Amino acid sequence: MNQQSPNSKSSGSSGSSGPDAPTATDNSVESPAAGLVDSQPRQMGPFTVGPLSYGLWRYTTSDLSFAQQLIEAALDAGMNLIDNADVYGLDYGGAGFGANEELLGNVLTQASGLRDHMVLATKGGIIPPVPYNSGATYLREACEASLRRLQVDTIDLYQIHRPDLFAHPAETAAVLAELRDAGKIREVGVSNFTVAQYDALASHLPFALVSTQPQYSAAHLEPLRDGTFDRVMRDGIVPLAWSALAGGRLVSGEGVRPELLEVLDRIAEREGVDRAAVCLAFILAHPSKPVAIIGSQNLDRIAGASAAFDVHLDRSDVYEIVVASEGVPLP
Repeated sequence: MNQQSPNSKSSGSSGSSGPDAPTATDNSVESPAAGLVDSQPRQMGPFTVGPLSYGLWRYTTSDLSFAQQLIEAALDAGMNLIDNADVYGLDYGGAGFGANEELLGNVLTQASGLRDHMVLATKGGIIPPVPYNSGATYLREACEASLRRLQVDTIDLYQIHRPDLFAHPAETAAVLAELRDAGKIREVGVSNFTVAQYDALASHLPFALVSTQPQYSAAHLEPLRDGTFDRVMRDGIVPLAWSALAGGRLVSGEGVRPELLEVLDRIAEREGVDRAAVCLAFILAHPSKPVAIIGSQNLDRIAGASAAFDVHLDRSDVYEIVVASEGVPLP
């Protein structure tokens, strides 16, 4: 099934080789005046995805019509990567394990054409209260259950949600290869993996990983320091940044260093945007070309997220944000 260009959900089919697919350009060398924010599409394996993605952690509405509006708004805003997980539904007033996949499945059944315009991603490997299981038997069953809830034949991107410390990566790799060979998943990624855990799984896979999903925001900078982004750039895969606005704290200011808020607000005033746009732009400024995942349940905020593309950040700006976030001068 071809995937839609992130620029419009009505412009025809796309994918890495489709006639309407946007070009994922390499902006690694550009003039200082151009700034660091990269709003070009990203190439994730065979998929071309927008620089912003829509995450369904908070996708817990009981209104099916509104649930469809949210997906349509995200696709219209170029967020063609739709990020779900089987465990979503246990938080934010959800109906329970699997509920958010089931809701999306109902939306895709009600408006079947939407499936052709998205790169459908979900995750497995968390099973409360165990809490993690990436063994072959469970992971196979988890993936097949996700397919049933989503009411689709194939998941475009299947990610291990969190590492199972008691599963051998060879066993996990074998079942992922089996699922891929069977056409139940197209590509594989990992979420919340350390660099060593990523390497261990990758070493046993007969194909390349295409994504890793770390927590990353102006308030959470670990991927800059722990080797995650370095590994991503070495292997040419796409980092999917979850909690891009620190669960909303970067917008509300709750629990965020005042020094960081001051820097973000000063840049926002200079650029004529809100603080959220600066935070998203900061993520898009890293040369590993992250995709920033947003999870707003507000249609206007989804539509307005692209304001981040117009923010100009240079090295002085991003390093000022880093220092304000960490509270420690750079060496």
